[in-house]
Amino acid sequence: MARRDLSGAVDFSVLEGMTGGDDAIGEEVLGLFVQQAAMWSPMLDVREDGWRDGVHTIRGAAAGIGAGALTEACAAAEAAGKAEAPPLLDRVRDALDVALADVAAFRHELMLRSLKG
Repeated sequence: MARRDLSGAVDFSVLEGMTGGDDAIGEEVLGLFVQQAAMWSPMLDVREDGWRDGVHTIRGAAAGIGAGALTEACAAAEAAGKAEAPPLLDRVRDALDVALADVAAFRHELMLRSLKG
């Protein structure tokens, strides 16, 4: 994966603005995003008592890195009632998958930059 693999699901200028363009901090933030996604994505099911907490946490993490579509999908699911939530949670999971793919490609780019020094 490399920058050419980016889908546009994440606006990395948001991350770069937040980190002042420091690649090491950007890598750390993206690593935390991946950890948050792994920890909270199993909760994206209305059969889980904490599904809304999972959506809320992923929403905040997504906003912090510039994952706009994921942030919007989370907001819609978080606002929904339990009966309306299942298809919205599917949308969250799909948007999360795309965002994670972009994050992986961008982290690869950061790794290559660090090797070039």
